[in-house]
Amino acid sequence: MELSFQFSHSNFYSCSSSSSLHHPSFDDDSFVAEYCSEQLASLNGLRLGCFPLKQPIQRYSKKYGLPPETICGSRRLLCPTQSLFYHEEKFSRTCNSNESRRRRKSSRDVAIRSELTGTGSTGASYPLSEIWLNSKVRGICFYAVTAFAAIILFVPMLLEHPFVLMFDRYRRKAHYIVAKAWASVSVVPFIKIEYEGLENLPPVDTPAMYVSNHQSFLDIYTLLTLGRSFKFISKTSVFLYPIIGWAMFLLGVIPLKRMDSRSQLDCLKQCITLIKKGASIFFFPEGTRSKDGKLGPFKKGAFSVAAKTGVPVIPITLVGTGEIMPAGMEGILNPGSVKVIVHPTLTGNNPDELCNEARNVIARGLIHQG
Repeated sequence: MELSFQFSHSNFYSCSSSSSLHHPSFDDDSFVAEYCSEQLASLNGLRLGCFPLKQPIQRYSKKYGLPPETICGSRRLLCPTQSLFYHEEKFSRTCNSNESRRRRKSSRDVAIRSELTGTGSTGASYPLSEIWLNSKVRGICFYAVTAFAAIILFVPMLLEHPFVLMFDRYRRKAHYIVAKAWASVSVVPFIKIEYEGLENLPPVDTPAMYVSNHQSFLDIYTLLTLGRSFKFISKTSVFLYPIIGWAMFLLGVIPLKRMDSRSQLDCLKQCITLIKKGASIFFFPEGTRSKDGKLGPFKKGAFSVAAKTGVPVIPITLVGTGEIMPAGMEGILNPGSVKVIVHPTLTGNNPDELCNEARNVIARGLIHQG
């Protein structure tokens, strides 16, 4: 016997019936349609069953909006067949309750599988969550320690400032001793720092131009541990931060408004003046932190100042800071170590050549360590 089924918005093609199995009778009209819907949706729309009944029941088709040939047979006897067939297309919404349950289950499965992707074991989602939580807690502890240390150490910096202005206005070595203590107290409990090539650093009182790659917020902390009194270039908005911004002002950090050509020109003039007075300058030639860890193009401002003043250029490669605290994810602190590589001094009077040579040296340091 051939039956044609049409339910909701899905089409079902003909199938052949075979031996029937009797089912207890049901007196509730709504249960008949519900039973049919559940049977049609029982196998996720892939395997469907036919229900041969004895005679047409017009009131069921009229009540549930089905064509007359959809529901056939006797109200007292439902005979599901053992004959099943595979539908060619995915079964779309047959019963709202069954469909919603399947969707919820499917979304949970997808979420679980996405956590386990690449982990290699079914229980690896828990370690991933624990690792993330551990990094978050480490980040909170790091900021708590650095804030507490900044508050405590800002007091001696403020007290010694009048004497620094009188006796060491340009280099401000006493302030940088405090800054080194602050950076060391902040990072030593969480990060191991290794140094290479410290013999390439010039004498403390020798003015120089320091340049480095820029990957993370931790770069400043790492560089301050070198104990050199070089002036950083920083955005003007950072000076508004309590304690940290005030300490930067006392250190003599050079303010810069990005995308402002006049501010950039004033910054370069101030760098030249400080170098002539015996101070050292530190530049991040990339201009901003790298988002993907790759070394970006260098700007020539720092090398123009070095070429004009005749001071040596000290290239420094920072390795590992971007992995510990990636750019844009300053709220976490992953475990790891940082390596600071101080390369041999570069000299010259051509800004383009100095820029290209310094970038190549720093890039080779990243490749060698990577």
